[in-house]
Amino acid sequence: MDIVLTTQNHTQNLHEATFQKLRALLVEGAITPGSKLNERELAEQLEVSRTPIREAIRRLAADGLVELITNRGAIAVQLSREDILHTFDVIANLEAYSGELAAQNISDQALIELEALQYEMMASYARRDLSSYYRLNLQIHKAINQAANNPVLSQLFTQVNARIEALRFRSNQDGVKWEKAVEEHQEMLDALKARDVARIRKVMMQHVMNKRNVVVQLLDSETLTKSAA
Repeated sequence: MDIVLTTQNHTQNLHEATFQKLRALLVEGAITPGSKLNERELAEQLEVSRTPIREAIRRLAADGLVELITNRGAIAVQLSREDILHTFDVIANLEAYSGELAAQNISDQALIELEALQYEMMASYARRDLSSYYRLNLQIHKAINQAANNPVLSQLFTQVNARIEALRFRSNQDGVKWEKAVEEHQEMLDALKARDVARIRKVMMQHVMNKRNVVVQLLDSETLTKSAA
């Protein structure tokens, strides 16, 4: 019985690790939007069989990072400019509402944990470790969302945010914009500690809209570069 449980746990851990690695490849741009996910190549790259790769792709499709297309297979989602604008508009309002509810409901313990995450994130920023920074950044946004204590809101946030995670990651690659985002995160924490509903709503809305503007500028710049080529 112990051997069976050990084997099951190993399989579950392997599948979860594969999912997280593949997700990171998509979010961090190693797999570019519109690219096909080749199961054989990914299995070789991640040194696993194709079974956990298939499961990871199914989960990523459910999360909205991958699109399953008949006769083409799995494709990394590529949003149009209009889709991006609409998605950022929705997530900005979801985040602002999360902030409002969190300011009303967050516990002292949750604030302590949030401050610890902020400290870790600042350490990653100081090292210019974008991967670690983004992972902690996402944890902070999720923690605020969870502190809102609204399961429906949490589900919507997860679904909508998955569509633009890769774009939010890219938005920090500009040094000046990254610094601004860090300042906004400190403002969020200060507003939550003060239980200031109006302030947290304003800061979180502005934070996400600034992300949107950076992403749109990047896309427009890339479009011009391709047109000139």
